[in-house]
Amino acid sequence: MSSKLKLRVVSQEAELLDALVDSVTVPGTEGELTILPYHISLFTKIDVGELIYRSGGQQSSIVVSNGFLNVAPDNNVVVLVDSALHSRDISVQKAEQAIKQAHETMRLSQDRKELLMAEASLRLALLEIKIARKTNQ
Repeated sequence: MSSKLKLRVVSQEAELLDALVDSVTVPGTEGELTILPYHISLFTKIDVGELIYRSGGQQSSIVVSNGFLNVAPDNNVVVLVDSALHSRDISVQKAEQAIKQAHETMRLSQDRKELLMAEASLRLALLEIKIARKTNQ
């Protein structure tokens, strides 16, 4: 058995990551959850937030939406999410536009589903800006 995790991050659009890592921290519904090699098997829901993975002393992050985490006994970790974006690919300008659009939708709409979608978009865009500022992009 390897002393590394095989991490795959998959969104509806693409596979964002397939790499060997030392650890991964995901935004769980009850708080952050860190997975290390030889972790027990686990299947759980994850929340919108920052997924952080570490390898060889380097730390990288991916902004993730709601989804699921599966930890298999053979050190395979799969994260399935609706959408995801590497922190290096964040566009602050696009995030700011998404915030404006979400605010406008929330101001004008009476449709519950549309309001929930706008709120989710707003949370994700705010998170993107926070991470971009943290990583000095």
